[in-house]
Amino acid sequence: MNYTQLKNAILQKAISGNLLPQNYNDTPAEELLLAIQKEKQQLIKQKKLKPQKPLAPISEDEIPFPIPDTWQWVRLGELGEYKKGPFGSSLTKSMFVPKSEDTVKVYEQKNAIRKKYDIGDYYITKEKFNTMKSFEVHSGDIIVSCAGTIGETYVLPKDAPTGIINQALMKVSLYNSEIIPFWLLYFKASLQQRIIEKGKGSAIVNIPPFSVLKNLPFPLPPLKEQKRIVEKLEEILPVVEEYGKAQEELNLLNKTLPIKLKNAILQKAISGNLLPQNYNDTPAEELLLAIQKEKQQLIKQKKLKPQKPLAPISEDEIPFPIPDTWRWVRLGEVVTMQAGKTPTRGNQLYWTNGKYNWITISDMVAGDIITSTKEKVSQIAVDKCFGQISPKGSLIMSFKLTIGRTSILGIDAYHNEAIVTINSFIDKNHIFRNYLLLTLPIIANMGDTKDAIKGKTLNNKSMATLPFPLPPLEEQKRIVEKL
Repeated sequence: MNYTQLKNAILQKAISGNLLPQNYNDTPAEELLLAIQKEKQQLIKQKKLKPQKPLAPISEDEIPFPIPDTWQWVRLGELGEYKKGPFGSSLTKSMFVPKSEDTVKVYEQKNAIRKKYDIGDYYITKEKFNTMKSFEVHSGDIIVSCAGTIGETYVLPKDAPTGIINQALMKVSLYNSEIIPFWLLYFKASLQQRIIEKGKGSAIVNIPPFSVLKNLPFPLPPLKEQKRIVEKLEEILPVVEEYGKAQEELNLLNKTLPIKLKNAILQKAISGNLLPQNYNDTPAEELLLAIQKEKQQLIKQKKLKPQKPLAPISEDEIPFPIPDTWRWVRLGEVVTMQAGKTPTRGNQLYWTNGKYNWITISDMVAGDIITSTKEKVSQIAVDKCFGQISPKGSLIMSFKLTIGRTSILGIDAYHNEAIVTINSFIDKNHIFRNYLLLTLPIIANMGDTKDAIKGKTLNNKSMATLPFPLPPLEEQKRIVEKL
């Protein structure tokens, strides 16, 4: 069981007489009910309560579960008086006055929710109070939140001032104050959820009509049994609460551990600690020289524009040590990057009869191959908005909002401005591309020492200057195979 299931199971045992062994020497609940009815009649005789129409006997079909022989099923309305707060214009903010010796407190929903009587700044004059006596509450009454946060209960303590309830509260005045603890228990364990369910049907959840509420069945135990149940729950529910906290910690661990474990493995990979080093590998220094030579050849062929040299990487920028055969470079030294665009949505010509694939982050599955797109752009959009299409086999990465999600294109495609196409200058058999596919997600989220790329988004400049640990090509292949 999870925490909620365990707590509910214990409460269900409590309200059905299965939490503790029964003591058949207890005065049966039937006599307790007679005493409650006697107290009710006394209140009517004293004109503190109006005579009420008797509630119908409880039928077999209404009984939700069996209870011990010494218990008794009763209707909620047989146990006390229930009163909702004043309706509409009977109580408005214009009637509130500053607190003084001649004012009366107005209890609010937050008093019930936060279980405190001394919060809130609403008061009415004693003259106004005299016209609203039917909404009066005092110590010993239960106030119940009955709109929005529904079913929160609070027993007003002895030092709580007399006041009235507002529109968002219901007051419960039980005829026998000794049954309050068990009434609260049953309300929390069973009635609160049933009231929420019966109160549904409008935009705002509310306490259902009294015709429903007062007729809800209530399992009444002998008074001594009520006390034993409450005492037992006070003993075991704190243990259940601790269980719940432990479960929350476990759930969090289960949720975060796979991510932390994956990142730890990737961290070992990009720092040269995942596999033993082979010092017969061609060093990354020579790979970098070959890349620079290829760049110059592309510039000479006018396939690449000359670029301003990137600044050397300083010691302060290096986040961790790497093997001697590796080399710290800036990402822009070893790859080309091309950001995308989103054609104007208002121009239907860009989107009507679209035949060219156009990728958004939602089309990307981390580490996977993209074979289809949700949207396509037209020939007009291509002519007006885009340059060269990203060819099949290219690596793409999200670099805004969702940072570092990488995929490989299984189709030729354009993409939006939150995605960048990344192509390496030298990449026989896509070894470097596959290495970037797996390692860029963690590298892109590390940030550099100047905080240039930390936060919610990257840009072409910060991507280009990102420090990147470049392994020998043979090592890249081994890392990809191992990952």
